[in-house]
Amino acid sequence: MAESGIAQAKSLSEHYLLMVDENHVTNLIEKAKETMENTDQENTEKEPPEIKLETAPADYRFPTTNQSRHCFSRYVEYHRCVAAKGDGAPECDRFAKYYRSLCPGEWVDRWNEQRENGTFPGPL
Repeated sequence: MAESGIAQAKSLSEHYLLMVDENHVTNLIEKAKETMENTDQENTEKEPPEIKLETAPADYRFPTTNQSRHCFSRYVEYHRCVAAKGDGAPECDRFAKYYRSLCPGEWVDRWNEQRENGTFPGPL
């Protein structure tokens, strides 16, 4: 009889542990679902910043597809603007944007070196 009571107590304690574990697992699953829902809501609320890609507008002085002269002219216009209005003038920003979108980086680097050395071929 005593063995039967011990077996029954052991069985009840195992049953109780299983219930506790089951409740614990259920709570963990519910918390995980809530976290996922909150994360999804946060992700949908935060929209990625809009990126606006632009290039220089069409210029009637340069009607052909070769834009080399257009690039050079915008570079010169930017540096003339900076010379006239000073570094950081907001009016010059558009010229900087134009020449940076039109000109290859190697050209700009070479022209900057030439300006520093005083050998730039263009009118500044």
